[in-house]
Amino acid sequence: MGTFTARFATEEERKNWDSLVTANPNGGNLLQSAAFAEVKSHHGWKPLFLAFESAEYTTYNLVLEKKVPLLGSLWYLIKGPDVAAPEDVPAVLEACSAFIRESGLSVFAVKVEPDIVDSEDVRTLFRRAGLVKAFNLQPNDHTAILDTTPEPNQLLRNLHSRGRNAVRRAEREGVTVERMEPTDENFRTMYGLMAHIEDRSAARLRSFEYYQRFWSNFVAAGQGRLYFVYEDGEPSVGAFVINYGRKGTYKDGGSRPGRSQYGDSHLVQWRAINDLKSEHNIVEYDFCGTPPSDQLKDKNHQHHGLGLFKTSFTKTVTDFVGCYDLVLSPMKYRAWQKLGERVMRQVYWRRTHQPFY
Repeated sequence: MGTFTARFATEEERKNWDSLVTANPNGGNLLQSAAFAEVKSHHGWKPLFLAFESAEYTTYNLVLEKKVPLLGSLWYLIKGPDVAAPEDVPAVLEACSAFIRESGLSVFAVKVEPDIVDSEDVRTLFRRAGLVKAFNLQPNDHTAILDTTPEPNQLLRNLHSRGRNAVRRAEREGVTVERMEPTDENFRTMYGLMAHIEDRSAARLRSFEYYQRFWSNFVAAGQGRLYFVYEDGEPSVGAFVINYGRKGTYKDGGSRPGRSQYGDSHLVQWRAINDLKSEHNIVEYDFCGTPPSDQLKDKNHQHHGLGLFKTSFTKTVTDFVGCYDLVLSPMKYRAWQKLGERVMRQVYWRRTHQPFY
């Protein structure tokens, strides 16, 4: 474990933010991107851009700041810190704490969620560093990740048999996938397909304006694309996927119920994976959210169906450590835990009908 220092990124570093983040030890995450930072700036968060430096490497991480009345600021180090080894997390957070203190910033807690695989050793490491386990926020804290490095024929053979057979059948039966222009009309169609998913799940959609800005930002950055499958002349399946560095992500999806084309949802994913592989040389593809690995067979889990679909491509689920809190002001943090967070989430929902985080 090395020693780190923390600072705000320079103006030049902010201009080149995505190239720096994707050069982090773990390759960065789309939720640390400049495109996503701009989205969150319209939804109650202030983006801050931090660099943590050691003798071995520098890691660039997005921080989302929320002002909390009477308590100060909450920092959300979303999908970070991105470090070379779990043992570096405490050192990075020690640097973060010192930077906040020396800069006179009124931050009472820092929420972190590094993409580190969960294990008893990591949980023990974090507890000893004084981190407090919090509820997880992102859908892909448990997720299916496909290794996309094999050549296409071998990659197809590597899929779970359910996924491979669905792709082959859809191709035989003439299902076609189209990459769509990022128009307002197509975005509204995509949002409508997503609303069908909401009808039969526990998910809550954000507003169309949120998704429109999100999709537009990533498309403008050359990092996002939209696909549709058509049935009877109408879009029946949609997927918005992202390339960020050498990682691909199935970010948003939707489908019309009662479809007759078998394997259409699988073929959309197969097309997206191969496009991102050939055009951006991605090395992995994140299906973005499943039940935890020990609950995959639980039919009562709200994401059971999604888990079945996504693990038809890759057989295993990756469980990340999820969210932890670094407490900087114990008294204010207790007030936040006991009442503040619940009240702010309720007030924000009543005012905007949008999730707080």
